Amino acid sequence: MKRLLQLLFFYTSLSIAQQPVDSLTQVKDSLNPSITNQLIKATDSVVVVDKEELFSDKDLKVIDSLLIEEKFNSSLFDSVQYVINDKDIIGGKTAILSEELLKKRLKELDDKTPFNLAYNPALVKEINRYLKYRKRYYPALMAKAQYYFPMFEQYLDQFDVPIEMKYLSIVESALRPRARSYVGATGLWQFMYGTGRQFDLKISSYVDERQDPVKSTVAACKYLSQLYKIFGDWDLALAAYNSGPGNVSKAIKRSGGFRNYWNIRPFLPRETAGYVPAFYATMYIFEYADKHDLYPESPDIFHFETDTIQVKGTISFEQISQKINIDEEVLTFLNPEYKLNIIPHVEGRNYAVRLPKKRVIDFLDKEKEIYELAKEDEAKREKPLPKYFEMDQRIVYRVKSGDYLGKIANKFGVRVRDIKRWNGMRTHNLKIGQRLSIYPKRMAIPKSVSNKKPRKKKPLPTGKHEIYTVEEGDSLWSISKKFSPVSIEQLREWNDFWGKKSLKPGMKLKIFKS
Repeated sequence: MKRLLQLLFFYTSLSIAQQPVDSLTQVKDSLNPSITNQLIKATDSVVVVDKEELFSDKDLKVIDSLLIEEKFNSSLFDSVQYVINDKDIIGGKTAILSEELLKKRLKELDDKTPFNLAYNPALVKEINRYLKYRKRYYPALMAKAQYYFPMFEQYLDQFDVPIEMKYLSIVESALRPRARSYVGATGLWQFMYGTGRQFDLKISSYVDERQDPVKSTVAACKYLSQLYKIFGDWDLALAAYNSGPGNVSKAIKRSGGFRNYWNIRPFLPRETAGYVPAFYATMYIFEYADKHDLYPESPDIFHFETDTIQVKGTISFEQISQKINIDEEVLTFLNPEYKLNIIPHVEGRNYAVRLPKKRVIDFLDKEKEIYELAKEDEAKREKPLPKYFEMDQRIVYRVKSGDYLGKIANKFGVRVRDIKRWNGMRTHNLKIGQRLSIYPKRMAIPKSVSNKKPRKKKPLPTGKHEIYTVEEGDSLWSISKKFSPVSIEQLREWNDFWGKKSLKPGMKLKIFKS
């Protein structure tokens, strides 16, 4: 077990080296917490040696299987990608398919799609690897695909984008609408904040439309159509979707003007070099699934079996579940865009809940009761719900003690230079109480003003009392024990000792006698 953990730790370190990880703590934070402690105990140090000498093919197979298990079956997925990049994959030399058969099938796909699926060693390697190490994960993916793909196909057809582009969502997110990459790309189609805003995906403190399956699919279709207009080639549009049109244009220029993906591939970012073959390999596996004895698990629900109802008040998944006897997990699956599992009611916004069609009548029958329950719960709530605000709305932030630009920028998901630009600042200097205009890109809701009334000071007691001189190591608790039954609260009141004030040796405290 120790040997396996050491191998897993070393390989994971290699695979995430592409990210800005420069310490053991950051590596640890990238792993599933359930295995972190075992990894640290098993690995006192990591010595980098030639990986071909360190790992046997058997080791590599086990490691790859464990990594994919993490990506598909743990909460860690929300911060990693479905595809292990081409540059990270090692081992796995045994071919699953004969060269002749694979050439024949790729030719069939090439003839019926607008993509260039020519026989290529990089593509062959990817297909064989997926079939060898990842075959058991496809039935679950195919079950999800039965829910999402018909909806994808509707909009892909509407925007005249190849139907096969539906497989891109598997490469991007493994069909998890709440998937989030380490750089902040979110949703089935992994939109960054800026790109999402460009295609009218709104983000607020309650709703992230990048996680909305329908709205994000429409945005992806628009973006892919735009990229195709730029390059006139769907392979290059794919590459640009991953790395941006600028990188593809530079790769074309550096290649000497070639516009074939395989010719410009050496000049693309390393991640993109593995991204397009991953898309092709996924397409191959889904198109020839039955030839490899791959069949989908039974889906719980199909998209055409659902419908939406516009809400008339702020309600939670829990309140809907209580009244119409529907599992909250089903509501979360059907409505992943609601970040807090709460559907807000906002003037000018038409927010709706998606339900199984057989539950729509139940909701309409119980609708009044659901809103009444929401009001009752709100009245009992100790703290108000977070304030709704759009992420592109300007807020005014007041600088507090301990603040600096980097801390404020991180809090709101923006850049330091943006804060300086918005506020006409030439230096990083801040003053306590200074007001900054900020256009937040992530939920960073300021703490609401407390409803508690300021504490009224009680008049200090008079009469006989003892003076106690604070000694090294004393605390209010230890002093209260010395003068039992005096309480800590009494010590605070007698000596006006509140807030962040701390005990110091030599300090004089009054101890009143009862």
